[in-house]
Amino acid sequence: MKKFTLICILALTGVLYNLQAQYVTDYKRTADQYFEQKDYYSAAQYYSKALGTFNVKPGEYRPYQVEHSGKKKQQKLKDYEQVVYRLAESYRMYNDFGNAEKYYGEAVQFDSTLFPHARYWYGLTIRANAKKSEDYERAWEQLSAFRRGQKSYDEYSKKADMEIKNCEFAIEEMKYPPRYEVVKVSGNINQGGANYAIVPVADRMVYFTSSRPDSLLLAKKANPFVNTLYVAMGDNANYESREKVAIPTDKGIEQGAAAITPDGKTLFLTRWNSKDGSKKSSIYRSTRTGNGWSEPQPLDATINAPGYSSKEPSVSSDGKYFLFVSDRSGGKGGFDIWYASIGSGGTLSAAQHIGATLNSDGDESAPFYDPAKQTLIFSSNGRVGFGGQDFYSAKSAGNFGGWSTPQNMGYPINSAKDDQYYTGLSPDNALNKGFISSDRESVCCLEIFAVKRRAKMAGGMVLDCETNKPLAGAKITLLDSTQRNVLETQTTGFGGNYTFEIEMNKKYKVLIEKDNYFSKNFTFNSEQLTMVDSMMNPTVCLKRFEIDKPIVLNDIFYDYNKATLRPESKLILDSLYFLLLDNPKMEIELGAHTDSKGTDAYNLKLSNNRAKSCVDYLISKGIEQKRIVSKGYGETRPVAPNTLPNGSDNPDGRQQNRRTEFKVLRN
Repeated sequence: MKKFTLICILALTGVLYNLQAQYVTDYKRTADQYFEQKDYYSAAQYYSKALGTFNVKPGEYRPYQVEHSGKKKQQKLKDYEQVVYRLAESYRMYNDFGNAEKYYGEAVQFDSTLFPHARYWYGLTIRANAKKSEDYERAWEQLSAFRRGQKSYDEYSKKADMEIKNCEFAIEEMKYPPRYEVVKVSGNINQGGANYAIVPVADRMVYFTSSRPDSLLLAKKANPFVNTLYVAMGDNANYESREKVAIPTDKGIEQGAAAITPDGKTLFLTRWNSKDGSKKSSIYRSTRTGNGWSEPQPLDATINAPGYSSKEPSVSSDGKYFLFVSDRSGGKGGFDIWYASIGSGGTLSAAQHIGATLNSDGDESAPFYDPAKQTLIFSSNGRVGFGGQDFYSAKSAGNFGGWSTPQNMGYPINSAKDDQYYTGLSPDNALNKGFISSDRESVCCLEIFAVKRRAKMAGGMVLDCETNKPLAGAKITLLDSTQRNVLETQTTGFGGNYTFEIEMNKKYKVLIEKDNYFSKNFTFNSEQLTMVDSMMNPTVCLKRFEIDKPIVLNDIFYDYNKATLRPESKLILDSLYFLLLDNPKMEIELGAHTDSKGTDAYNLKLSNNRAKSCVDYLISKGIEQKRIVSKGYGETRPVAPNTLPNGSDNPDGRQQNRRTEFKVLRN
């Protein structure tokens, strides 16, 4: 009886083992099929079921279990490894980076020759889930370990290097206080599906794009997640979605990512079409008809280049520029920013590439231009940042050109996820208050956030050096750390004051100019703004000059009866050197004078040589020769008597006459 019972138990165990093996095979086979079909959500569900049939649980795996086990167990553990890795891949492919990180963390223990990219993806998913500096540090460690293990440089090595730079950048940037306040918009605007790309339309009214489920399509058992334009009403980061925008369209057509002209009469929008499994986008135009819009018509081939995608239109608030992104030929790589001028009657010029300065080898997205500040904001995944799509800003030198190098807009307007579709709430305050779209708080989809810039101020005062009174009408120019890109200009009022809105932990240069005054400049670092909201720069005084009026350079000394400059004289000439640097267009004459001792010819020669010594010194320091003229006057222009009325020597007078001076010839 005992023997019979034992046989039954063994038989039942074999049946259960075979059933378990069958379940593993069935779940894994089904998951593999979904994976190959790129249905990663379904694949993840079945890989998860397959994983549940193993005795080995996540976090308990040990590599030696494979090395020192029987043949069947070895195969079972290898199946386990494949399921874990495919599960991690499936989660990543539909952007569930939280679960992906968990299983890639398990996979880094597997044989790296069988799973060579596990550690790269582990580091990337840690970075994609990063909320604080410590997370970026963990990601950096994994990505750096991956690079150390690479025996050759390939595409994954290149990507890892970029991600390592992202981590280093984020770690440094997150040391400083936030530059923006970012709040997820409340109400029902973020309800269901993806919600993004807000467009202010009127007071308290916005349009936005959403892929929320369509009840009519659900009833027809069609795909309900179709991008469509919706209307929302509200303010103060609370918006209620009302209905779809009244645009004639066939059911199932995807459209959104729109822009409206300043007069509110023209709507540009993106429409997506799928053909042969490939999704292409084009930009359409619609005109207002009563309370709705006309049937959208595609823009011509100047904007919608045949065979390529064009999308994400934007119109500047002055109505002069139409911007969009496209992967058309002639770009730098991926989706680039293009633009056209808007003429009379709304006509668009031929599209032009906005330039290599702004576009990267990756994808640029959703440009927004503020003409008041001549500043462009856009998103990009081709530059060093926090990861994914980040916001960058660049300033035009004028006429929508001469762009400065794009600057990352920092934390928390940027996150480890995708951050796109910046738009200003109003034209007069576009860069300080607006909306963004981000999937930072979602597994799958973009959501809408309100943003407000935390203003940091720096200012100062300009005085007249002679009167010590405030100097009105001085032009103040703020430049970035390169000292080439103009950020803003102001003119001082009666109080001689100026104030700029600046970023924290940045270096700046201030140039102060006024007609008939010598210009000055100085640099400063805004690091102290991490502790306060404003800072004052030193008060600066400008000295007035008149063309052709000599200015004496005191304490310029030469060796006796020679033109050789003494060391202490060079210190005084250095101040003139810096004055010339501050006034790069200024041309001067540098003149030397003597007293009356000696012959006229001797004194003229000596003064010429002394003036030339001063000029040669300034040229040796880098001042262009064409900007300085040397002139010796000998004893011909005394400013004091060389002798007293009784005919005796006047040492003080002769001292005043032995002088070096300069005068401005041209400014």
